[in-house]
Amino acid sequence: MIPLSPIDLVFTGRGAYPLEFVFAYEGRMDAERLAGSLRRTLALFPPAGSRLVRCGAQYAFEPAADGLTFEVDTSAATFSESVERQRFVDPVETVEGRPLARVRLTHTPDGSVLGVGLSHAIADGFSYFYLLSAWSRVFHGRDVPPPALDRSVLAAGGSEAGAPLDPEGVREACGLFLGGRRPEIPRDRLRWTRRLFPKSELSALLGPAQAACPVRLSHNDVVAAWLWREHVPAWAPASEATAFLSCPVDVRRLLPGFPATYFGCAVAMARASIERERLETAPLADLARLVRDAVAGVDEVTVRRSLRAIDLLRRQEGLPGLERLHVVHPRAGLLVTNLSRLPVREIEFDAGPPTAFDILAPAERCAVVLPAEDGLDVRVCLPVA
Repeated sequence: MIPLSPIDLVFTGRGAYPLEFVFAYEGRMDAERLAGSLRRTLALFPPAGSRLVRCGAQYAFEPAADGLTFEVDTSAATFSESVERQRFVDPVETVEGRPLARVRLTHTPDGSVLGVGLSHAIADGFSYFYLLSAWSRVFHGRDVPPPALDRSVLAAGGSEAGAPLDPEGVREACGLFLGGRRPEIPRDRLRWTRRLFPKSELSALLGPAQAACPVRLSHNDVVAAWLWREHVPAWAPASEATAFLSCPVDVRRLLPGFPATYFGCAVAMARASIERERLETAPLADLARLVRDAVAGVDEVTVRRSLRAIDLLRRQEGLPGLERLHVVHPRAGLLVTNLSRLPVREIEFDAGPPTAFDILAPAERCAVVLPAEDGLDVRVCLPVA
């Protein structure tokens, strides 16, 4: 069994933000070859073929023959014709005894669609695509860089008792939000919107913001700031005095000696905030500066503090208490994940690289920054009124 790290535990239970992408290919893919290469890949990545089991006051991954499911389906509609693309993925739930990874291959009139659902407790965005890239390499008989699987590198460290954690204490210690239990939101109550930012528009946003800001900004800073100002006022109640923006930060480069090939969930949360009434009118440069400062403030000290706080909450409230943790403020917040460097073209089997892809994860009030041929492709998951 593989004990979970504290950050893994955030993504267990109800409303646990699974990772779900679908990839469209031209030509019919060989299901038997795919399944065989997938089994060989799981030998290198055992957490991806696991079930969640309780181990005392902790959760662990238990590799199982049915920890990952693989199924083949057919569709009369092509990927481009399908308005409801949810049919191309088999959802996962990060609860005890259930498979934590599900793969669905769908044959369509003009090709195939590969849908991969994976528990976020098993992997972050980097590791999700590390696994898929490794699967492609195994399929073609190529060597795979061995993943680092030891999750103790993200152990909390220390087990001292502490005062009961309140919402403010959790927010300050780990950038998460403590509230009521996360609800299970029906997928038909969510919708993904799409907004393309061509390079010309990115330059038009960054130029004036940079001119008004004394610190160096990135395209991601101004896009996150734009999304924050655009979307949160649309759903944040006027009674909420503060509006929040959350950004996952990859910690692989922040922790000394941390393995670059770590397969797991290696993120910490950066959190920015502003008075709710100021958000709609604040200059983009000011908001982008808040984003930049929040991300830059995540370092080894804050990462270790975050891990200890999550572990302390587990010991104080038990595993069910972790379902009270939210990665995005449930009433006045937005989470922006930067996945603009995804190696999508590496997810290549016997039908060439993907011709299109989509994200389908049920992640309410979350935005994902994806690569595009001419700039950035931003998807935002919005609640349906």
